[in-house]
Amino acid sequence: MKAYTKIASVLFVLLQITAIAQKKSAADIKESEFYKIIDVPIPKDIILEVGGLAMTDDNKLGVSTRKGEVWLIDNPLSKKASYSLYANGLHEALGLAYTNNGFYLSQRGELTRLEDKNNDGKADVFKSIFSWPLSGNYHEYSYGPKIKSNGDLIVTLNLSWVNGVGGVALTKWRGWMLQITPEGEMTPIATGLRSPAGFGINENDDLFFTENQGDWVGSGRLTHLESGDFAGHVSGLKWTDDPKSPLKLKIEDIEEFSGMTLFEYSKKVPELKAPAIWFPHTVLGISTSDMLYHKKGVNFGPFENQLFVGDQGHSKIMRVYMEKVNGVYQGAAFPFREGFSSGVLRMIWGNENNMFVGMTSRGWASRGRKPYGLQRLEWTGKTPFEIKTMKALNDGFLLEFTKPVNKKFAEDVANYDMKSFTYRYHRTYGSPIEDNQNAMIHKASVSEDGKTVKLMVHGMRLGYIHQLKAQGVKASSGEKLLHNAAYYTLNEVPGGVLNSPAMPEMPKKSNEIKQKKRTIEMPFTWTDGPDRKITIGTKPGMKFDIKEITLARNAKIELNFINSDDMLHNVVFAKPGAHVPNTLGEAALALGLDAPKYNYVPNSPNVLYHTGIVGPESSEKIFFEVPKHPGQYWLVCTFPGHSNTMKVKVIVK
Repeated sequence: MKAYTKIASVLFVLLQITAIAQKKSAADIKESEFYKIIDVPIPKDIILEVGGLAMTDDNKLGVSTRKGEVWLIDNPLSKKASYSLYANGLHEALGLAYTNNGFYLSQRGELTRLEDKNNDGKADVFKSIFSWPLSGNYHEYSYGPKIKSNGDLIVTLNLSWVNGVGGVALTKWRGWMLQITPEGEMTPIATGLRSPAGFGINENDDLFFTENQGDWVGSGRLTHLESGDFAGHVSGLKWTDDPKSPLKLKIEDIEEFSGMTLFEYSKKVPELKAPAIWFPHTVLGISTSDMLYHKKGVNFGPFENQLFVGDQGHSKIMRVYMEKVNGVYQGAAFPFREGFSSGVLRMIWGNENNMFVGMTSRGWASRGRKPYGLQRLEWTGKTPFEIKTMKALNDGFLLEFTKPVNKKFAEDVANYDMKSFTYRYHRTYGSPIEDNQNAMIHKASVSEDGKTVKLMVHGMRLGYIHQLKAQGVKASSGEKLLHNAAYYTLNEVPGGVLNSPAMPEMPKKSNEIKQKKRTIEMPFTWTDGPDRKITIGTKPGMKFDIKEITLARNAKIELNFINSDDMLHNVVFAKPGAHVPNTLGEAALALGLDAPKYNYVPNSPNVLYHTGIVGPESSEKIFFEVPKHPGQYWLVCTFPGHSNTMKVKVIVK
């Protein structure tokens, strides 16, 4: 009987693991019908931690790496692609561009020009174009360049990270976007940047950059930058005394805890630029990276003139439609393609309208399990049924679809759902979702050709992200939407006057729900105190500082979690099962906008005890009793994307 029970238990676990795998495969198959992910082969002796991508004039793919190399890949579309080492000995090259028979790249401390003068396939000229000082802090990444139409080069400089303080500018121009001529003349453009790994230039030479959640940054976002703009992080303001600085704003001019949103505070400080696009944290990714414009002439489906934005932590690519309303950029973000093999950092168009995707996860764990990778995304020629664009009206939104809709379903307002919410602007790392409020779709009107639907909305709010779900909308053919969600950042409305009636004011609720499995005060029945005190910390690479721990069954435990990392984490004591950590991680992701108030802990029987969400340089104690049944349990971080690497085996004896 015991043997039978054990076999049944093993079969149950295997069935659960299979179900998870099938679920992931189904999602991947759904998107791959339209956009196929294809591996670019990498030789086993090459560690291709991609930092930058660039195509040469003779259709070779240049790849710079975090290890300080530049590789040339001949025939990158072929299964027999060949690699040759063009340059090495560089310092973490996190960007690459090609022009005039040579490469430009950003090393940690300089913008460098590489050339192959004798045409032997190797760089023999390493020219320093412009350099900046380094403090030696590990967080001083440098990105770029991207090239403007006049030939000038744009680079961005990451802030340093100091425990207990956050992002700081330890050296000159950290937290800035710089414009540099090929001759080395530098002009600072804008500051307020924290970790600007992704940036781009559109056909009008407008500059945009993406940002990750952090101190002063409530969630991932994309911002249009012009000369003299301040993007929100105060540390770069340290250098505004320099004569070259295009703004004179000072750190002390910004309130550390204003109680306002970034949009509201931008009305008080004219230099502060509100984001054009917000990417809700854990819903549309956790670490925004590169951006790539779907320019005219690129045969990549129905999304011409839109933007693709990568996410390193979630190993995926999002899609963005932007419009200019009253001279201000804003628009909607949509899910697009997930399932890449590692953390998406760089994207570039290939010579046959393929998108090459370069990846790395060292130190920045990702949902894609591989430590690095190079893949290409190919349009199969089939058009998915999607919300193509979402445009702001003064009393609603205009949706354009890639295919005609079924009028009956599209005019039924019950098939839509909308909420609006925002984030707090403060020094604290990240922000909970603030002021989440339902909006009402009052009327849905379908155009004669069935391609557009006008939504009249009650409860639109300027400065808020508007989440639209269109679960019940179908194409005239009966096809369901490939992705039914959109997230519109509303900064302006046409004509400047919002005509959407306000929703009735509801009593404000606390962002956080009291959870029964989180005990932060020692139970009064523990008259002799805990049997054992445990401290668990973090270490670089998104890991806990221990791998395994043994506990006595029924022991009373005081667990002190100290988060010395530069991102958010929690600790969940979970039931046995090899699949449990990742199952809980996926369940936390599925919480969507509600995740923060649940501390990113799903309501699952696999959860026994847990901490709250703990910010950088913070800690929390919890108290619990070890289960009475022996076995291998888990301590795991269920913050989306972290469960792959942040787990500890707990042996209960």
